[in-house]
Amino acid sequence: MEDRMIRFIAALRAGGVRVSLAESADAFLAVDNLGVQDREAFRLSLRATLVKDASSLPTFDELFPLFFDSSDNPPMQDLTEDMSPEEAHMLAQALRMFNEQLRKMMEKLLRGEQLSQQELQQLGQMVGLNRTDDLRYKEWMAKRMMRALRFDEVKDALREMMELMAQMGMNKERLQQMRELLRANQQALQDQIAQYAGQKIADNMSEQRPDESIDDLLDRPFGALSDKDMDRLRKEVSRLANRLRSRIALRQKRAKSGQLDAKATIRANLKHGGVPMEIKHRDHRLKPKLVVICDISTSMRHCSELMLSLVYALQDLVTKTHAFAFIDHLEFISPDFVGREAKDAIGEVLVRMPPGHYSTDLGYSLENFNQDYMDTVDGRTTFILVGDARNNYNDPRLDIFQTISRRSRRTIWINPEPPMLWGSGDSDMLKYAPLCDNVAIAATLGELTQAIDHLLVQ
Repeated sequence: MEDRMIRFIAALRAGGVRVSLAESADAFLAVDNLGVQDREAFRLSLRATLVKDASSLPTFDELFPLFFDSSDNPPMQDLTEDMSPEEAHMLAQALRMFNEQLRKMMEKLLRGEQLSQQELQQLGQMVGLNRTDDLRYKEWMAKRMMRALRFDEVKDALREMMELMAQMGMNKERLQQMRELLRANQQALQDQIAQYAGQKIADNMSEQRPDESIDDLLDRPFGALSDKDMDRLRKEVSRLANRLRSRIALRQKRAKSGQLDAKATIRANLKHGGVPMEIKHRDHRLKPKLVVICDISTSMRHCSELMLSLVYALQDLVTKTHAFAFIDHLEFISPDFVGREAKDAIGEVLVRMPPGHYSTDLGYSLENFNQDYMDTVDGRTTFILVGDARNNYNDPRLDIFQTISRRSRRTIWINPEPPMLWGSGDSDMLKYAPLCDNVAIAATLGELTQAIDHLLVQ
């Protein structure tokens, strides 16, 4: 209990409740005197000693049950235990109509089996729950876990299964009873996932590190960033952009003159008898034209979000930016930024394109680009792709990427993965890299900033 109270107090602090050491000591003293047998007295003793103002009460009330209420999972019932041999035979026949992955999940619901702790942990890792430390995202994370479980497909399959069994002649009353029990089991599974999401977020909050300096966060890998870390880095983007703008503008000013223009020099100096008193230069194109394609799947979301934030904060240093985002298909997102703050536009894009379970398909996204947007690339374009090149073993469409590389002035790939991982598993990076003019490793915001610093000077 003492350890749980320590973690609860740490979570309160992470949730914005100010709790001093003296108040923590008061809480332990109150519990020593009142005990923990009376749940309501225990709750009130903690609330009286740890909460100082009314604005902190909602955080306390939300966190308390996640730490101190029973963690028993919602009950589920086994529909198969009282089936007759004929009904069991019909059920087995109906289940054979579905693929193995769907059938396993359907059987789990029919038998009333809850998800194991390992299955919950795998789902949580898949959707980024391990890095979430804000209870406002509890319902959203639970929905993402349900989506990763392909729960909607399972429910549709169960409805189809019931129709098949009706066609086989199963009793209508028995079918209605099964439908009701299945609905109850589905709700219990949803409750189990929501309960796990809340408890995991609460645990994450209790394990939060003390606030680090912003310089330390700049060197923290994207995969290790928490929601709180990302909030701080989003605010830091503006300061980094201002610093970059000054440095890049100075270099552009020094590079105002292009190559010597011999013909223009001769024409300008005819009045001087051909003596080259006035030297003429060709116009030097200082501002690049950018096409940026960002992978916003689960593993790349933080990197791509900060990349887009920096690029749009530096719009005065480029001629034009065409921005795209992809997971399993490509979307043109530049219109989202028109007349809006970059952070608002990016937030809307991320909500509109939620990550799925192993759904990244860069090859198909390049097909989309080839069909609809290849005219954005020409001899003045710097083409930038931000991604880890993990393509789920789909066709990487190297032919299209080679065409883009040939048409553009420069082709740059920004990848957060270290080169030692390229080519492992479903990584196609070793195939794409030779087609690029430059590959930048950017696993942190600091490295990403350096990469942008170099790419905006041509």
